[in-house]
Amino acid sequence: MDALTSAQRIKTARRAVVKIGSALLVDAETGALRSDWLTGLAKDVAELRGRGAEVLIVSSGSIALGRRVLKLPAGPLPVEQSQAAAAVGQIRLARAYEQALEVHDLTTAQVLVTLEDSRDRRRYLNGRSTLNTLLSLGAIPIVNENDTIATDEIRFGDNDRLAAQVASMAGADALVLLSDVDGLYTANPRVDPSAYLIPEVAELTPEIEAMAGDAGTEGAKGGMRTKIMAAKAATKAGCAMAITRGDCLRPLQALANGAAATWFNASNSPQAARKQWIAGMRPEGKLIVDDGAAKALRSGKSLLPAGVRGVEGGFQRGDPVTIETPSGEIVAVALSGYVSDEARQIAGLRSGQIEAALGHPGRTAMAHRDDMVLWN
Repeated sequence: MDALTSAQRIKTARRAVVKIGSALLVDAETGALRSDWLTGLAKDVAELRGRGAEVLIVSSGSIALGRRVLKLPAGPLPVEQSQAAAAVGQIRLARAYEQALEVHDLTTAQVLVTLEDSRDRRRYLNGRSTLNTLLSLGAIPIVNENDTIATDEIRFGDNDRLAAQVASMAGADALVLLSDVDGLYTANPRVDPSAYLIPEVAELTPEIEAMAGDAGTEGAKGGMRTKIMAAKAATKAGCAMAITRGDCLRPLQALANGAAATWFNASNSPQAARKQWIAGMRPEGKLIVDDGAAKALRSGKSLLPAGVRGVEGGFQRGDPVTIETPSGEIVAVALSGYVSDEARQIAGLRSGQIEAALGHPGRTAMAHRDDMVLWN
């Protein structure tokens, strides 16, 4: 891949996720925030936004910032002290991003997640909806693992894989892991002088995976192996991923100007990958629709309750269902926006009638077009 092609990936990204590790954001010796670096990153984010891209940031740093305030010792901390440090540091981390980005008239939002949030379909859909709403309103989500409550059983454990999950959840088309190395090498360049950078990975083969060691900044949780795991998850979701150095003052600008990096190619777009995933799921029920609704779906509309004439089966919100005509013709497969009991209550109702029927405000769509695959 030539430098121009590599640069165009970040320049033309529609929705980008940027992962930032503690070592870039917090000075290892003093525990202080690297304000000059964050100022440069904010300029990069503003430039991406100026080109029309939506940006999400996955950031470490809360524990590193909090332990300094609490005067905790260097080295590994007991779980309860790590969680206390995260609680103190998270406020400072969010404030730092807010102050750096508001200079460019950009609004920030704090989003804390755990691995369990991505495993549970309902939580996953809620998270996806929240991220999409924030982005549609022009905000920049600052995402971090919820270290104040996460236990080992519900932890991602490293922000490389968290960033890949966020990219998948948000439907991003580019993920940039800012690292202490400029990409994937054929071997560890710190011990093998013959190792060379691989600028492009078209497919993640066992040979490529074997090249990933665990070398990285001392104290960092992620090594190259976790980055390869992140690449697997991101590219499967239709998101291209880059590994590049982040220790310059304008790392995204450097990447856009052709800085050394490894790009992992995605075979599909995020939308195509998601549709393929939905199409392969086993339906848990049926939504029977009238001819008007079927026509609207085929023209790219979402399914509204008013067009639903019947509900069959028992399903939860986020479960796959077929959407059929009364004659049994399958129009689409979709993820339901409602549990089956609620779907039955509001079938045939207009949007303004939903709250009275359910006793609480409902979603406009019974099945959203972004969560739907047309059958023919």
